[in-house]
Order: sequence, then C-alpha cells, then structure tokens
Amino acid sequence: MRRLIHVVWLLAAAQLAVAAPLRIDQIAPGVYVHIGQHKDFEEGYDGDIANIGFVVGSDAVAVIDTGGSYAVGMALKQALRAVTQLPIRYVINTHGHPDHVFGNAAFTEADPTAGEGQPRLVGHATLPRFLALRGDAYVRNLKQQLGTGAGASRLVAPGETVQDRLTLDLGGRKLELRAWPKAHTDNDLSVFDAASGTLWTGDLLFIERTPAIDGDLQGWLAAMDALDKMPAGLTIPGHGPVTRDRKAALARQRHYLATLLHDVRAGIRQGADMPTTMATAAASERSRWQLFDIVNRRNVNLLYPILEWE
Repeated sequence: MRRLIHVVWLLAAAQLAVAAPLRIDQIAPGVYVHIGQHKDFEEGYDGDIANIGFVVGSDAVAVIDTGGSYAVGMALKQALRAVTQLPIRYVINTHGHPDHVFGNAAFTEADPTAGEGQPRLVGHATLPRFLALRGDAYVRNLKQQLGTGAGASRLVAPGETVQDRLTLDLGGRKLELRAWPKAHTDNDLSVFDAASGTLWTGDLLFIERTPAIDGDLQGWLAAMDALDKMPAGLTIPGHGPVTRDRKAALARQRHYLATLLHDVRAGIRQGADMPTTMATAAASERSRWQLFDIVNRRNVNLLYPILEWE
C-alpha cells in the first residue's frame, strides 16, 4: 500500500512538473489573478476562459475558482507555488459552470512539500446538487471539446457549503463568502477580501464578454443592485479585466440584460417566433460585447419559453 501511494504521488508530481504555470498578476497585496481568454465553448475552447486566482494570508492560501480542466488547475497550482509555499487551506467555487470548476481535481491531493492536508472545497449550498445533475453532460462535453487534453479532468463537488454567509480565516486575513439567491445560476457565491477591499463576483459580473444567463434574470438584476452597494474598491469579474469602476461595469451589464428582457417580451407580444427573436433581441448591444451572436442566442433560447408564460 505504501508503495502504491508513493507511485501515485510521483505520478502527480510528474504531472505538476510538466504543467506550465499560468500567467498571474498581483492586483493587490496578497491577491493574484489569472485573466481568462474570451473564447466560446464551441470555438477553440481550451479550458482557460474564466478568471481564476488565489489570496494569500499569513497562515494559508485560498484558491478562488480553478479553471476549465485538470491541466488548467495544475497550471494555476504551479503559479501559486511560485509565489508561496503556504498550505492551500480552501478551494472556493463561485458557481458550478465547467470553466470554473474542472480544475478542482488538481487541488484534491494534499501536497507533502507544503506540509498541508487536503484543502477544503467550499461552494454554494446548491452547488453539489447542480454538479450532480449536470456532471455527466459536463464531462462528456469536455472530452469532446478537449479530446486527449481533457486528461484527468473530473468534477469534484465541495464538501463544505454556504447557505447564506461564511467567513474564512487565512491568518491575518478574512474572506467573507456570500451565497446569492438564483441569479446568473442557482449557486452563485461572491468572495470579499476585506484586507485589500477586493471583491470576487464570479459570473455575477461579466466585463467585455456577453453575459450568459443560466438562472433567473430578475434575480440577477436584484443581485447586481446589491453588489453595487458593496464597499469593495477593486472588483474581479468572472470574465474580463479587473476594474476599479464596478458601478460602471454593473451599469453596462444591467443595460444589456434589461434590453434583452424588454426585446424578448416585445417579440412575444408581437407574435414573433423564437428564431426571429434570436435575430433581433438586444441587437442594439451587439457592438458592445464580445461573442455576442453566440451567447445572446443562447440567452434568448432560455428566456423565450419562460417569458411566454408570464
């Protein structure tokens, strides 16, 4: 048994050694972020489209989202180890979309070189159920998208969940986690680092990339109003660049979502079918967002049947 464990560790170490570290930027003392690319799941997807990173305290580290594949998660781990050898105490998922969680598996093994135990995986109270329902489809899609590049990718659900709020201590630094009602998804979680005044919104905020709906649009608009009032000076969206002007970023996203809602309702009232509405809803926003045609059509596909029953 000891020999088997040793072999497993050597294999894991070898995989870690060949993973090229991700580029990370220190945007505040102890706060490190990797900015994902604006690619779609259907066009050149490589697992590296979400913003992911970590926060370093005096005693431990918390990873916030892990990327869209095991390889991306390992590359993030390599980048983290180039910054600090402190133990990784927490891995936090802001929600369950595959581009944010498939890297979890890279952090499930304890790292003896850092003198650490297995990190605690933390997410929204509804996240385990979300992953259980969609897991098979997510894994199947990833294998189609990445082929052999999917490698050891697998979904690992959090063992610790947040129903409302939870504070995590990294030593001289506390992270305030907040679970949101159904918004972008039904399992959105934000993370606020009071020490640096930095807010990680997950996909409650998109910058540059067209916002994608997978939850409740009215709930998302309500969550954005609450995010607008939070005291953070620096905001890390789920996609797009870090910003110091959260109000402007939220206003831009709110305008798109409100326009989309208005136009889909108008199309339904006028008797337009879904394909017609897909071509016209929020068309005035096309030049303002990346991947608009792909994501906006998906948004209409989700909203149209819901709004038909209003």
